[in-house]
Amino acid sequence: MISPREAEVLALLGEHLSNAEIAARLVLSVRTVESHVSSLLRKLRLPDRRALARHAAELARAEQSRSAPALPAPLTAFIGRVRERGELAEAVQAHRLVTVVGPGGVGKTRLALAVAADVTGDFSDGVWFVDLVPVTEPGRVGAAVAAALGVGEQPGLGIDDAVLAALADRRALVVLDNCEHVRDGVAPFVERLLAACPRSRVLVTSRARLMVPFERVLPAPPLSRAGGDESEAVALFMDRAAAVGRPPGPAVSEEVVAICERLGGMALAIELAAARWSTLGLDGLTTGLSDQLRILTGGPRADDRHRSVRAVLDWSHDLLEPSDQALLRRVSVFVAPFTAEAAAEVAGFAPLDPAAVVDGLGRLAEQSLLAVAPSETGTRYHALETIRQYGMERLGDAGELTGVRSRHLGWCSAGAATLMGARGADWRARFDAVAEDMRAALTGAADRPEQHADAYRLALSMAELAFARNLLGEAQQRFEQAARLADAAAGATALRHAAAVAGCRSVDGDSFRLYRAAAAAARRAGDTAGAGRDLAAAATVAYRFSSSFTRVPHVDEVTAILAEARELSGDDPAAEAAVALAEAAVVADAFGAVRGDPDNTAQETVERAEHAVELARRVGDPVAESAALDALSGAQSWAGDAFAAAAAARRRIDILASAPPTPAGTHELMDALAMAAGTAVGLGELPQARRWGRQLADHPLLAEASHHATSWLLVAEAFAGDVAEVLTGSVRFLGAWEQSGRLRSRSLGPAAASVAMIHGLRGDHDARAAWLAIVDQAGPSADHRLGYGAVFDAMVMLHHGDAKSALERVAPEPDQVWKWVCWVWLHWYAALRAEAAVLAGHPDARDRIDAARTMVAGNPVASAQVDRAEALLDGDLPRQLAAAAAFDAAGCRYQAARTLVLAGGEHAAAGEAALAGLGLTPTAVR
Repeated sequence: MISPREAEVLALLGEHLSNAEIAARLVLSVRTVESHVSSLLRKLRLPDRRALARHAAELARAEQSRSAPALPAPLTAFIGRVRERGELAEAVQAHRLVTVVGPGGVGKTRLALAVAADVTGDFSDGVWFVDLVPVTEPGRVGAAVAAALGVGEQPGLGIDDAVLAALADRRALVVLDNCEHVRDGVAPFVERLLAACPRSRVLVTSRARLMVPFERVLPAPPLSRAGGDESEAVALFMDRAAAVGRPPGPAVSEEVVAICERLGGMALAIELAAARWSTLGLDGLTTGLSDQLRILTGGPRADDRHRSVRAVLDWSHDLLEPSDQALLRRVSVFVAPFTAEAAAEVAGFAPLDPAAVVDGLGRLAEQSLLAVAPSETGTRYHALETIRQYGMERLGDAGELTGVRSRHLGWCSAGAATLMGARGADWRARFDAVAEDMRAALTGAADRPEQHADAYRLALSMAELAFARNLLGEAQQRFEQAARLADAAAGATALRHAAAVAGCRSVDGDSFRLYRAAAAAARRAGDTAGAGRDLAAAATVAYRFSSSFTRVPHVDEVTAILAEARELSGDDPAAEAAVALAEAAVVADAFGAVRGDPDNTAQETVERAEHAVELARRVGDPVAESAALDALSGAQSWAGDAFAAAAAARRRIDILASAPPTPAGTHELMDALAMAAGTAVGLGELPQARRWGRQLADHPLLAEASHHATSWLLVAEAFAGDVAEVLTGSVRFLGAWEQSGRLRSRSLGPAAASVAMIHGLRGDHDARAAWLAIVDQAGPSADHRLGYGAVFDAMVMLHHGDAKSALERVAPEPDQVWKWVCWVWLHWYAALRAEAAVLAGHPDARDRIDAARTMVAGNPVASAQVDRAEALLDGDLPRQLAAAAAFDAAGCRYQAARTLVLAGGEHAAAGEAALAGLGLTPTAVR
């Protein structure tokens, strides 16, 4: 039976929200949401998250709730347009891109919404409405679509790419409304979407076509006036007039027909006229509109329709009291729905009393000049885009444009400052409610040189807020924008932050570029030491994170950068430490590239890294010290000292505890947690590996990248034999990996292989085969063949009693296996190789045990496995039982249970019961 909380989670899955979005909506942790998702999959017997979403949507339709949760609910009835509605629905079903074109006020949005609701049943993965009115930057079209879909950013992907990955195999309809002002961003985005997502379709509303291939254009005509008092235009007038008072009677229908004819059937003009019915009556409407509409005599009819809306807006505006006129034009600076408090702060100055703003907003809403909508953060107001643009024109005519924009900018800046110092369950919603206005204010201020200082400060605030909101792409964008608005010194600082955010995004090519740009800015500011530090950072990134570059810089380019860094650094301690780190990274990379250098080269690498660590420690920079320790850890692993490598990796976490949560510190901490968890796995320290793996999995910055976040945790739990945890985590891993577009990464292969191993130990060979296929897609095949794959495959083979196949799987000598792939797996490999030799009766079993014992000394799990192998070879039951206790003490319940089975006799039944308790099949004995 589904619990009430599970029902809430299921409903939100039906809206295609991510785990992070659901957690924020229900005020839960991401991990709790994951547990509910796993429980739902089990209870409903559904294969994956997408099936859950479809099931939720079917339930919603069956209960006659909203047919498309992503569609905004209209506040008034949709009138007429039967023919156009049917034609547009047919076009959407027949064509992949349909654009509804027409002048402002004709009713494009309402028509598109009605049709989107009509065709929802044809799109199993949802209909998504994206209002582009608040978007002021063409480059943020993809981000607006992502927000509507609930798609988060993925490591190594821009937000546009994340959207395309999420929609890649979905049958969905995306409605892009009000595209004209960002057409330069909409057109290329739609082209990419249609190419990458063959089952998805796009419905666009705009005043002009996009001019892209395969576009089907349908005009949105005015409402029909044929049929007199039965026309669509008259029906709209009568409906809206009835909403504001006593409806017009049949005796006045001819005059209403005449008014609708004069208004050209334009929906907005008719609604504005109808809103005045209760106060002006028929005579007042007829007289007032006749005076305004005389300009329509002569000229093309299309122009008449444009001018009819403008004429009625002028007429409606002129009927307002001066204070309400001022309010209407001033609130037009808001691009997103706003509160009365916000309106009072921005618009409440002479001749308008701030205390009168609330009443004024109500009067504007009564005249259909503003719409009112409840929200999670209180009642909000907004104007249709045509009215908002009219208000902006009036603002300019009144000579208030600059002043009101400045007040709006000040309101946005104050709001950003408040958000910077706040957190809590509603922080996310509060940020989202004002973010588009902040973006619009920033865009406007950035274009006005006299406001660059204010724009710079808002850009910095937006960068930090976006980072906290996990909008990493925007955070990088805003830091770069701040750098363009600042002087050279402040610009260099902003670019360093941008480079660090790029690192958090795993877009390290950008990080390399941005550190070089920071160096250039620092040199312009006269800060040569800072420039040297930035160039050294660029060189370090080029070697340390080269695997995530789209194009790896040539070695000569990086060498030249490092030489320039040395020259600029002088005797500045921080720059000297940065250069030392870069040099250690270069030497470590060269050492790793040739694999098998002499011992003195390995020692040189370690010494250089130790020097970098010491210099960073003296400077007192925890982030720099952590980076230097990472270089030291890598050098020590190459030198064959796994325990020293692990110690260096875990020291990073302790050091970073004192670092502020800056982008650079956050990037370093995520890397440190991954390395600490990985090295702990390599040393058989499973409780520690799980602790650090859990911290990484719960890091908010990886909420949308669970495949990366859970990778080491899955491995540690698989080795421990925690079957339920692995199966639950595998749902999270698979969903996030599919959401990412099934990207290939070296860090993902081991996690997928560990899940495959657990299915193998459970005897579910079909599931194991499916996960092995994921291994082939998620990670480099050579890694699986030579490294972790041999370990996990051998464990499954030994579990099922196939010691001969296991022996073949680990046939190569440990030192013949590529160290870069295998050093974390080396102890496991050597111990399994010894055990397989014993169980298969290999003549060199004793020699392999002796060699493995020396290699794994200090590793509690691998040492227990070698002890068990020797005890089996010698028939020494007490030593076998001692090995079982050692496994149990090391947190490896699977191997403890298996040891009892191998011990035989009265112990075997206890071992089999323990395996069953873990959810595993009985193990076969030799």
